[in-house]
Amino acid sequence: MIKIEKASVMNLEGAMRGARNPLNSWSRSDSAYDADGNYILGENDLGLAKRLCRAGSDHRKFIRQILVSVDITAPLYWWKEFDTYKVATVANSTSTMHKIHSKPFETEDFSHDHMSEAGLGALDTIMEYLEQCRLKFVETGDKAYWYDIIQLLPESYNQKRTVTMNYENLLNMYYARRNHKLEEWHTYCDWILSLPYTKELFLQDNAE
Repeated sequence: MIKIEKASVMNLEGAMRGARNPLNSWSRSDSAYDADGNYILGENDLGLAKRLCRAGSDHRKFIRQILVSVDITAPLYWWKEFDTYKVATVANSTSTMHKIHSKPFETEDFSHDHMSEAGLGALDTIMEYLEQCRLKFVETGDKAYWYDIIQLLPESYNQKRTVTMNYENLLNMYYARRNHKLEEWHTYCDWILSLPYTKELFLQDNAE
C-alpha cells in the first residue's frame, strides 16, 4: 500500500530561466503562467528542455532546480528502499519513537493488501500483542513495553513522510525502480509520470 497526496511542483520558471543562462538566450523564452497559476512551457522552452535532457546528466542540470514536495504514506519496507536515494532529498516523518503509543493499533496501520489468510491471522496476533504492550506502557511508563513495540513492529507498518526532492531524483528513481517487484514502486513511478512535463523530459528516446 502506498498513498501519495498533496504534491506540489515548484520553480519550473526559475529552472528554465537558468537553463537559458549558458547561451544568454532568455529572449527566446516563450513560457507563461495560465489563468490557474500553472507555468506552461512554450514550444521553444520545451524544445530546449528536451534537448538538454537528451544530452545527458551534465547538460540537464536545470531539472535539479525543479522541486517537488509531497506527502507519502507507505510501509517501512518501502521506505527502506526509498532511503537509498538520500542525495538532495529531505523528509520529515511521523515518529515511531515518540508517538507509536499514542493511539490503538488497527489493521489499517499496516500494509496488508497482498497478505494471505494465514498472513492476516499472524498480523492480528502480532497486533494484539502490540496493543497489550501499548496499554501497559501508557499505564506504567515501563520502557520494557515500549521496547517490545519498537522491536516487534512489522515492516508493513505504514509511516507518513513529507518529502522534498527534485526532478533529477525522480528521474533516477523512475529508471531504477519502474520494473521492481513491489507494487508500491509501480504506483510511485506512475505518479512520477503524472507530474508536469515528466513524460516529455524523461521518456523521450527511451522505451517504456
